[in-house]
Amino acid sequence: MAEILDGKKLRDKLLENLKLKIDKLPTKPVLVVILVGDNPASKIYVNNKKKMADKIGIISEVINYPSNVSEQELLNKIEELNNDAKITAILVQLPLPEHISKENVMNKIAPDKDVDGFTPYNFGKLFSGETPTVYPCTPKGILLLLDEYGIDPDGKHAVIIGRSNIVGRPLSQMLLNRNATVTLCHSHTKNLSQITKTADIVVSAVGKNIIEGKMLKPGCVVVDVGIFKDINGKTRGDVDFESSSKIASYISPVPGGVGPMTIASLMINTMELFEKK
Repeated sequence: MAEILDGKKLRDKLLENLKLKIDKLPTKPVLVVILVGDNPASKIYVNNKKKMADKIGIISEVINYPSNVSEQELLNKIEELNNDAKITAILVQLPLPEHISKENVMNKIAPDKDVDGFTPYNFGKLFSGETPTVYPCTPKGILLLLDEYGIDPDGKHAVIIGRSNIVGRPLSQMLLNRNATVTLCHSHTKNLSQITKTADIVVSAVGKNIIEGKMLKPGCVVVDVGIFKDINGKTRGDVDFESSSKIASYISPVPGGVGPMTIASLMINTMELFEKK
């Protein structure tokens, strides 16, 4: 039976240490989150981020805009926050309404306040093998989780399923930087199970149930990033936990695995931006 990669436990440990550090600061880091519209999932994510920031002593502010806000108004606000020396970190919650260009918004955030690591500057740094201002939160959380359990990617074959700019692409580069051999799979990949059976580390970030135990190599490490509600309303991940946990040596649960680590990484990134000022 696989050992659980416990993201909640590690999150609590990391944030406890971070809080001790922040408590000693004469001035505190300031995180501003911009939320456009009333997407229920986005509201929950933003609320969780604010609660966690408040808990550890990071000053947090949420700016709410209606879904019909103009792109220019949003860009003007980001420019204002860029120029405000008191603001440490800026996060624009995705997705954005269709009439607003995500690219224009990401381009507008100053790289030294880009807490998600999504600006073209920071993405470009990452993909050119340099060190970005901060690393994207979910991939960073995954690597922190692997490190905590002594799982070294060096020389391992890592298979990532999902090529989004939020998880798959940046994680592939971060694992390459750690000397893993990386295969990035996606919706057009043929014979997925033949590829996953060769993997020492499997990371699935799709948002639907695609991985079963029979697709895995015995003793591999499984990281489940996907999260969705099944037809019964139960929260679950990409990986069939029951069958996969009998084959893998380590597995992350959903919920309680990668999700808590994403928020922990956001707080760590905020502090890193503060220390670089």
